[in-house]
Amino acid sequence: MSSAATATVCLTFDVDAEAGLGPDVGPERLSSHSERRFGITRGLPRILDLLERLEARGTFYVPGATVERHPEAIRAIVERGHEVGHHGHNHLDEHELTPDEARAEIELGLRALAAIGVVPKGYRSPSWELTETTLGLLHEHGFAYDSSCMGDDRPYFEGPPDRRILELPVHWSLDDWPFFGAGPARPAGDVRPWLETWQTELEQAVDDARLVTLTMHPEIVGRGYRLRALAAWLIELRERGIRFATHEDAAAGLS
Repeated sequence: MSSAATATVCLTFDVDAEAGLGPDVGPERLSSHSERRFGITRGLPRILDLLERLEARGTFYVPGATVERHPEAIRAIVERGHEVGHHGHNHLDEHELTPDEARAEIELGLRALAAIGVVPKGYRSPSWELTETTLGLLHEHGFAYDSSCMGDDRPYFEGPPDRRILELPVHWSLDDWPFFGAGPARPAGDVRPWLETWQTELEQAVDDARLVTLTMHPEIVGRGYRLRALAAWLIELRERGIRFATHEDAAAGLS
């Protein structure tokens, strides 16, 4: 890594829990639901403890339905000083929603977050499928930024001139799900491709002196061996002078 420049890393976590399974996976599918509960019961506390060790704040995108199912777990995120962003209500694919359904997803999610004292400044679309309908709703409700799109590898403005919003971009290669998400075709055990990919991206980000958003899920990265590998890597980054920031802080610095 170059000593002449550095990068800022935003550690973001999508706390989907059961909402991330979608409406077709009913509660009778106990195994699927139990994996998502693992993210709340074990993965999330491990992540919060790691962030405390790093003296870093994270951004947690939470569906309203997850707040309603697990209010104490989400309150713990807030109480430990982290940012909570809006991630829909039932984690539905936006491009399949009617305008009324899209509005309900935004407004129900806002209501659930308000019940635990959160007024979110940022939004992340479930499954990263932001639509023009939702973009209009974000403007209507005063959101400061979005983190769903991939039009650049540094912050930019997304959308038409009359509805554009500050975008803190994401990418599938910087998400833990493609590496470890459920399914026999994915290499569920090997952390090396995952961390090598992210490390190489960070090397380029340092040369560019730019912001990088990493996206993780408590039920995935909260598994013991993955969390240990992540912790070792993040501690190394801290020692090399990499900065960590919430999306809220990053957006404020760009305004």
